[in-house]
Amino acid sequence: MDLFWAFAQFRKCFGSPYFAACKGTCRRMCKMLNAAAADRNKDPILAVLKSRVASDRPLVALEISSGTGQHVIHFAKAFPNISWQPSEIEAQSISSIEAYREYHKLQNVKPPIYLDVSQSWENWAGIQPESCDLIVNINMMHISPPTCTMGLFNGVGKILKPQGLLLTYGPYAFNGSITPQSNVDFDHSLRYRNPEWGLRDVTLLKTLGQENGLRLEEIVDMPANNKCLLFHKDSVV
Repeated sequence: MDLFWAFAQFRKCFGSPYFAACKGTCRRMCKMLNAAAADRNKDPILAVLKSRVASDRPLVALEISSGTGQHVIHFAKAFPNISWQPSEIEAQSISSIEAYREYHKLQNVKPPIYLDVSQSWENWAGIQPESCDLIVNINMMHISPPTCTMGLFNGVGKILKPQGLLLTYGPYAFNGSITPQSNVDFDHSLRYRNPEWGLRDVTLLKTLGQENGLRLEEIVDMPANNKCLLFHKDSVV
Protein backbone atom coordinates (compact mmCIF):
# COMPACT_ATOMS: atom_id res chain seq x y z
CA MET A 1 0.00 0.00 0.00
CA ASP A 2 2.77 2.44 0.92
CA LEU A 3 4.53 1.65 -2.36
CA PHE A 4 1.44 2.49 -4.41
CA TRP A 5 1.00 5.74 -2.46
CA ALA A 6 4.61 6.76 -3.06
CA PHE A 7 4.26 6.05 -6.79
CA ALA A 8 1.09 8.15 -6.95
CA GLN A 9 2.82 11.03 -5.20
CA PHE A 10 5.74 10.80 -7.61
CA ARG A 11 3.37 11.00 -10.57
CA LYS A 12 1.73 14.08 -9.07
CA CYS A 13 5.12 15.68 -8.48
CA PHE A 14 6.29 14.81 -11.99
CA GLY A 15 3.56 16.94 -13.51
CA SER A 16 3.67 19.73 -10.97
CA PRO A 17 5.10 23.25 -11.45
CA TYR A 18 7.68 22.42 -8.76
CA PHE A 19 9.05 19.56 -10.83
CA ALA A 20 9.12 21.77 -13.92
CA ALA A 21 11.03 24.41 -11.98
CA CYS A 22 13.45 21.75 -10.77
CA LYS A 23 14.00 20.58 -14.34
CA GLY A 24 14.70 24.16 -15.40
CA THR A 25 17.25 24.59 -12.64
CA CYS A 26 18.92 21.30 -13.56
CA ARG A 27 19.15 22.33 -17.21
CA ARG A 28 20.81 25.60 -16.25
CA MET A 29 23.26 23.88 -13.91
CA CYS A 30 24.19 21.37 -16.62
CA LYS A 31 25.23 24.29 -18.84
CA MET A 32 27.31 25.91 -16.09
CA LEU A 33 30.87 24.99 -17.04
CA ASN A 34 33.49 24.95 -14.29
CA ALA A 35 37.15 25.80 -14.78
CA ALA A 36 39.39 24.85 -11.87
CA ALA A 37 41.80 27.67 -12.72
CA ALA A 38 38.97 30.21 -12.45
CA ASP A 39 38.09 28.92 -8.99
CA ARG A 40 41.71 29.26 -7.94
CA ASN A 41 42.41 32.74 -9.30
CA LYS A 42 39.08 34.55 -8.87
CA ASP A 43 39.83 35.67 -5.30
CA PRO A 44 43.40 36.91 -5.95
CA ILE A 45 42.17 38.88 -8.98
CA LEU A 46 39.25 40.26 -6.98
CA ALA A 47 41.70 41.44 -4.32
CA VAL A 48 43.54 43.46 -6.99
CA LEU A 49 40.28 44.98 -8.21
CA LYS A 50 39.13 45.85 -4.68
CA SER A 51 42.29 47.81 -3.99
CA ARG A 52 42.04 49.83 -7.21
CA VAL A 53 38.40 50.16 -8.27
CA ALA A 54 35.83 52.45 -6.64
CA SER A 55 32.88 50.79 -4.92
CA ASP A 56 30.97 53.95 -3.99
CA ARG A 57 29.71 55.13 -7.41
CA PRO A 58 28.10 53.58 -10.50
CA LEU A 59 30.57 52.16 -13.01
CA VAL A 60 30.45 50.17 -16.24
CA ALA A 61 32.70 47.15 -16.78
CA LEU A 62 33.31 44.91 -19.78
CA GLU A 63 34.90 41.48 -19.42
CA ILE A 64 36.46 40.38 -22.71
CA SER A 65 36.69 36.61 -23.11
CA SER A 66 34.61 35.73 -20.05
CA GLY A 67 35.12 31.98 -20.37
CA THR A 68 32.75 29.98 -18.18
CA GLY A 69 31.23 33.00 -16.43
CA GLN A 70 32.70 32.22 -13.01
CA HIS A 71 34.75 35.40 -12.86
CA VAL A 72 32.05 37.89 -13.81
CA ILE A 73 29.60 36.43 -11.28
CA HIS A 74 32.22 36.50 -8.53
CA PHE A 75 33.22 40.09 -9.31
CA ALA A 76 29.62 41.27 -9.66
CA LYS A 77 28.77 40.01 -6.17
CA ALA A 78 31.66 42.03 -4.74
CA PHE A 79 30.92 45.15 -6.80
CA PRO A 80 27.13 45.71 -6.88
CA ASN A 81 27.80 49.29 -8.00
CA ILE A 82 29.26 48.06 -11.30
CA SER A 83 27.19 47.06 -14.30
CA TRP A 84 29.05 44.06 -15.75
CA GLN A 85 28.97 43.09 -19.43
CA PRO A 86 30.38 39.60 -20.09
CA SER A 87 31.42 38.60 -23.61
CA GLU A 88 32.67 35.55 -25.46
CA ILE A 89 33.25 34.16 -28.95
CA GLU A 90 32.44 30.49 -28.25
CA ALA A 91 28.78 29.44 -28.18
CA GLN A 92 29.27 26.93 -25.35
CA SER A 93 30.88 29.59 -23.18
CA ILE A 94 28.09 32.06 -23.91
CA SER A 95 25.56 29.42 -22.81
CA SER A 96 27.55 28.81 -19.63
CA ILE A 97 27.72 32.52 -18.79
CA GLU A 98 23.98 32.88 -19.29
CA ALA A 99 23.34 29.81 -17.12
CA TYR A 100 25.43 31.32 -14.31
CA ARG A 101 23.62 34.63 -14.71
CA GLU A 102 20.18 33.02 -14.54
CA TYR A 103 21.14 30.83 -11.58
CA HIS A 104 22.58 33.66 -9.46
CA LYS A 105 20.00 36.25 -10.61
CA LEU A 106 22.33 39.21 -10.25
CA GLN A 107 20.77 42.43 -11.50
CA ASN A 108 24.14 43.98 -12.32
CA VAL A 109 25.23 41.30 -14.83
CA LYS A 110 23.97 41.80 -18.38
CA PRO A 111 23.32 38.95 -20.82
CA PRO A 112 26.55 37.85 -22.51
CA ILE A 113 27.36 39.23 -25.93
CA TYR A 114 29.26 37.68 -28.83
CA LEU A 115 32.57 39.51 -29.19
CA ASP A 116 35.43 38.65 -31.55
CA VAL A 117 38.30 40.68 -30.16
CA SER A 118 40.33 40.26 -33.35
CA GLN A 119 37.75 42.38 -35.18
CA SER A 120 37.61 46.17 -35.16
CA TRP A 121 35.92 47.66 -32.09
CA GLU A 122 33.09 48.94 -34.29
CA ASN A 123 31.98 45.30 -34.51
CA TRP A 124 31.96 44.74 -30.75
CA ALA A 125 28.17 44.40 -30.36
CA GLY A 126 27.53 48.14 -30.46
CA ILE A 127 29.72 49.11 -27.50
CA GLN A 128 30.16 52.87 -27.69
CA PRO A 129 33.41 54.87 -27.58
CA GLU A 130 34.55 55.84 -24.08
CA SER A 131 31.71 53.94 -22.42
CA CYS A 132 33.63 51.65 -20.05
CA ASP A 133 35.25 52.51 -16.72
CA LEU A 134 36.84 49.07 -16.37
CA ILE A 135 37.82 46.32 -18.81
CA VAL A 136 38.96 42.91 -17.61
CA ASN A 137 40.72 40.27 -19.73
CA ILE A 138 41.78 37.03 -18.03
CA ASN A 139 43.86 34.21 -19.51
CA MET A 140 43.14 35.04 -23.14
CA MET A 141 46.28 36.34 -24.80
CA HIS A 142 48.41 33.21 -24.54
CA ILE A 143 45.69 30.94 -25.99
CA SER A 144 44.74 33.11 -28.95
CA PRO A 145 46.51 34.46 -32.06
CA PRO A 146 48.49 37.72 -31.89
CA THR A 147 45.67 39.42 -33.82
CA CYS A 148 43.53 39.03 -30.70
CA THR A 149 46.12 40.77 -28.53
CA MET A 150 46.44 43.62 -31.03
CA GLY A 151 42.66 43.84 -31.36
CA LEU A 152 42.31 43.95 -27.59
CA PHE A 153 44.52 47.00 -27.19
CA ASN A 154 43.15 48.75 -30.27
CA GLY A 155 39.58 48.29 -29.08
CA VAL A 156 40.20 49.10 -25.43
CA GLY A 157 41.91 52.32 -26.47
CA LYS A 158 38.64 53.38 -28.09
CA ILE A 159 35.97 52.19 -25.65
CA LEU A 160 37.71 52.85 -22.32
CA LYS A 161 36.93 56.18 -20.67
CA PRO A 162 39.82 58.56 -19.92
CA GLN A 163 41.39 57.43 -16.63
CA GLY A 164 39.68 54.08 -17.06
CA LEU A 165 41.41 50.82 -16.10
CA LEU A 166 42.34 47.77 -18.17
CA LEU A 167 43.28 44.70 -16.11
CA THR A 168 44.82 41.73 -17.87
CA TYR A 169 45.81 38.51 -16.11
CA GLY A 170 47.94 35.55 -17.09
CA PRO A 171 51.52 34.33 -17.54
CA TYR A 172 53.86 36.63 -19.48
CA ALA A 173 57.36 36.88 -20.90
CA PHE A 174 59.63 39.76 -19.92
CA ASN A 175 62.22 41.18 -22.34
CA GLY A 176 62.25 37.97 -24.34
CA SER A 177 62.72 35.77 -21.28
CA ILE A 178 60.27 33.39 -19.61
CA THR A 179 60.62 32.23 -16.02
CA PRO A 180 60.32 29.92 -14.14
CA GLN A 181 60.78 26.61 -15.95
CA SER A 182 57.12 25.71 -15.48
CA ASN A 183 56.16 28.75 -17.57
CA VAL A 184 58.77 27.81 -20.19
CA ASP A 185 57.26 24.34 -20.41
CA PHE A 186 53.77 25.82 -20.58
CA ASP A 187 54.78 28.12 -23.43
CA HIS A 188 56.29 25.19 -25.36
CA SER A 189 53.12 23.14 -24.90
CA LEU A 190 50.95 26.01 -26.15
CA ARG A 191 53.09 26.57 -29.26
CA TYR A 192 53.07 22.83 -29.96
CA ARG A 193 49.26 22.88 -29.94
CA ASN A 194 49.06 26.05 -32.03
CA PRO A 195 52.08 27.98 -33.38
CA GLU A 196 50.15 31.25 -32.96
CA TRP A 197 49.68 30.70 -29.23
CA GLY A 198 52.21 31.38 -26.49
CA LEU A 199 53.12 33.77 -23.67
CA ARG A 200 53.08 37.42 -24.78
CA ASP A 201 55.97 39.68 -23.89
CA VAL A 202 55.16 42.56 -21.56
CA THR A 203 57.46 44.80 -23.60
CA LEU A 204 55.20 44.26 -26.62
CA LEU A 205 52.07 44.83 -24.55
CA LYS A 206 53.49 48.04 -23.14
CA THR A 207 54.17 49.27 -26.67
CA LEU A 208 50.68 48.29 -27.86
CA GLY A 209 49.27 50.12 -24.88
CA GLN A 210 51.22 53.29 -25.61
CA GLU A 211 50.08 53.23 -29.23
CA ASN A 212 46.49 53.25 -28.01
CA GLY A 213 46.73 55.76 -25.18
CA LEU A 214 47.12 53.14 -22.44
CA ARG A 215 49.89 53.44 -19.86
CA LEU A 216 51.18 50.33 -18.08
CA GLU A 217 51.01 51.59 -14.54
CA GLU A 218 51.58 48.50 -12.43
CA ILE A 219 52.55 44.82 -12.59
CA VAL A 220 51.19 42.77 -9.70
CA ASP A 221 52.66 39.39 -8.78
CA MET A 222 49.99 36.70 -8.54
CA PRO A 223 49.92 33.05 -7.46
CA ALA A 224 51.19 30.28 -9.76
CA ASN A 225 53.67 32.55 -11.58
CA ASN A 226 50.99 34.77 -13.09
CA LYS A 227 50.75 38.56 -13.21
CA CYS A 228 48.10 41.24 -13.29
CA LEU A 229 48.94 44.07 -15.68
CA LEU A 230 47.17 47.34 -14.95
CA PHE A 231 46.85 49.89 -17.76
CA HIS A 232 45.28 53.33 -17.40
CA LYS A 233 43.98 55.42 -20.25
CA ASP A 234 45.58 58.81 -20.05
CA SER A 235 43.97 60.61 -22.96
CA VAL A 236 41.34 60.48 -25.65
CA VAL A 237 42.41 58.31 -28.60
